[in-house]
Amino acid sequence: MPDTIRATSGSLHAHPRRCGFLAAVASALLSITPARADKISLLTLLDPPIAAFASLNHHEVVGLAFMLGILLFAVVTAIVLVRTRARTAETEISARDEIIELKAEVDRINTLLLLEPQIIVAWAAGDDTPEIFGDTAMVTPISAPHRVLAFGTWLDPQQARSMERSVEALRARGEGFSMSLATLSGHPVEAEGRAIGGRAVLRLKDVSGIKRDLAELSGRHQRLLEEVDSLRTLIEALPSPIWARDETGALSFVNVAYARAVDARSPDDAVARGIELLDRPAREELARACATNECYTGRVRAVVAGVRRTFDVRSVPTARGSAGIGIDSTEVETLRAELARMGEAHRRTLDRLATGVAIFGANQKLTFYNTAYRSLWDLDAGFLDQEPSDSAVLDKLRAARKLPEEQDFRQWKSELHEAYRATEPREYMWHLPDGRTLRVVTTLNPEGGVTYLFDDVTERLDLERRFDALIRVQGETLDNLTEAVAVFGSDGRVRLHNPAFARMWKLAPQTLAERPHIEAVTALCQPLHGEDATWQALRAAVTAIDNREPLSGRLERRDGSVIDCATVPLPDGATLVAFHDVTDTVNVERALRERNEALEAADEIKINFVHHVSYELRSPLTNIIGFAHFLDDPATGPLNGRQREYLGYLTTSTNALLAIINNILDLATIDAGAMTLNLGPVDIRQTMDAAVEGIQDRLVTDSLSLDMRVPPDTGSFVADEKRVRQVLFNLLANAVSFSPPGETITLTAERRSDAVVFSVTDHGPGIPQEVKDRVFNWFETHPLGSQHRGTGLGLSLVRSFVELHGGRVALDSDIGRGTTVVCSFPLDQTAERTAA
Repeated sequence: MPDTIRATSGSLHAHPRRCGFLAAVASALLSITPARADKISLLTLLDPPIAAFASLNHHEVVGLAFMLGILLFAVVTAIVLVRTRARTAETEISARDEIIELKAEVDRINTLLLLEPQIIVAWAAGDDTPEIFGDTAMVTPISAPHRVLAFGTWLDPQQARSMERSVEALRARGEGFSMSLATLSGHPVEAEGRAIGGRAVLRLKDVSGIKRDLAELSGRHQRLLEEVDSLRTLIEALPSPIWARDETGALSFVNVAYARAVDARSPDDAVARGIELLDRPAREELARACATNECYTGRVRAVVAGVRRTFDVRSVPTARGSAGIGIDSTEVETLRAELARMGEAHRRTLDRLATGVAIFGANQKLTFYNTAYRSLWDLDAGFLDQEPSDSAVLDKLRAARKLPEEQDFRQWKSELHEAYRATEPREYMWHLPDGRTLRVVTTLNPEGGVTYLFDDVTERLDLERRFDALIRVQGETLDNLTEAVAVFGSDGRVRLHNPAFARMWKLAPQTLAERPHIEAVTALCQPLHGEDATWQALRAAVTAIDNREPLSGRLERRDGSVIDCATVPLPDGATLVAFHDVTDTVNVERALRERNEALEAADEIKINFVHHVSYELRSPLTNIIGFAHFLDDPATGPLNGRQREYLGYLTTSTNALLAIINNILDLATIDAGAMTLNLGPVDIRQTMDAAVEGIQDRLVTDSLSLDMRVPPDTGSFVADEKRVRQVLFNLLANAVSFSPPGETITLTAERRSDAVVFSVTDHGPGIPQEVKDRVFNWFETHPLGSQHRGTGLGLSLVRSFVELHGGRVALDSDIGRGTTVVCSFPLDQTAERTAA
């Protein structure tokens, strides 16, 4: 096709005649007007150049035909366009006229619609968008027209729901309706809905004049009917009998409860038969009250279903008779009586409580208090019986300094009285000036008012503090004990332990924190104790249920340590197990036992040696003393002065040596338990004189004086006279040795109810405190600044002889104030039994 067009174009340029022809045709076509286009024939247009057409070749003919086709199409199209424009102009003129007529019609319709105040809402079928006409300000002040359909904005909820249901039925099923409405401002409106020409139309019309009055009356009538229906439904549903009487006093209406109470088949049956619920006297009282146009209120007895019950009757006069109601108060009376009995029982119970209870009513007046409350605050019963106010009671207690010391008492009291408006109980702790602590709980009463509960918790708080302190002390004590302590619960698990337990058995704190069982503890400790029977006994004591007896034993561990263990059953089923490392004690005990055995052997050797030496010394010494006496005898021969002096020294030394040997033998005999007493009556005075006689020469030599004090009625007692005399002699000899010249030695005897007491007092240098415990030991001697040089056996013999009699020796001495030795011999037969 493009090649053909190019060929045609070229042939046109090559033949001017052809161009002239085409130009003529085009000029003719363009000169055709629309009015004349349909009257010109194509043949007429083509007649002049017909001769030129015969001279064209094939290609030129095709090109010319193509161009003619295009020109023909353009001509036809132009003709069609001209005709279409002509018809469109005619149609526009006709439509413009019709629109003007329709607008005029619409104006006439709107004028007719707006002649009365109304709103038209129309819905086309299948279209949810409504068309709204009219003055919407009639029902809603908002200018938006669609607010008309928001019925809840200008109607009360009930009317709005009714309108919504009616409009929905109109649009869905074409159901018409008509109703009278009242806007929220009280303006009456008539609503009408109809289906017209396939449209749902709602009309809201303002009601005025007679129609308005009629609408208001209709609405009022409807409301009255609804109220009457509601009241009738309520009356029928009430469980209390209700009745109405006419002017003659006959029943005109009763409810279902009345018919049920009189055993009638229905309310109408009860009215028709005139069945009365109340007896004649009660009805006469009601009739008299109605005749005087007064209300009647009273409690009346009536029989219902064969049971006599109590009714609270209320009867009021009406325009056409009277109406009454009977409320069954039988259960109320029963409950009131029961409540009164329960209240009295509760009051008696509260009166016996140790907790102070005070109940204040809604008027903040005291309505109840118990004995504990009065005793707690020491208030007068006469004052409390006058029902004082809460504030008055607090003021009285504050004046007596029985309330907590508060800086702002008014604020404190105001916060306390918040309990009258609180919804939850409140709790306070009052610390009183007298040292008491009260727990105060305020509870709102259901009927109004507040109940105060006062509980003296002073002792409980003190016990809690002491208990907490005791627990802390016990914990600290347990943690700082050197003994290992563990408590196993009734389930056999570790409940409590101290650090010493973990250290002794080499247990990790993390392991003990997991509360292992006794079996696990045994397994963990087994490397230290092996299969020791004592540990197995401990495990059995911890897990035992019955026969839980204390157990003690000793464990010897593989590391050489010795552990004493003991179990103590606790009251809660737990078991306390204590371990004490006695390794050092056992080692010391073993060493002491070995040493004691060595000492006993040495003592035995010593005693045997003393006996042997004393015996061996005593025999030759006796011979020496005998020969000395023999030499002193004049029959033997005369002695010069020097020989006689030497013989005196010899006699004195041998006598002293014999006394020492005798003392040693006596001590050895007593220590060996072989000493026996020769018991008999001992004259106290004579024994003291005999002892004094033995030291008389020493008293004269040392310029000492003796004060002997013996009551006349001292008498005698049972003892070994020789040993008693020996005791007194040793005490006096010891006093003479330590007394400075010119001093006085006092020897006294006293007879008491249970013993005879001898005491010897000197005014020597006294005995230091560190020496007192050793003065009674063998061979213990201390000069203490004097010229005394003794063997240290005198006081040892004194204590041995006195204790052999069942008595005791006491020493009272101090530096610079002398020494007093007191010997007490019992009067009972203890000495005899001891000797035996």
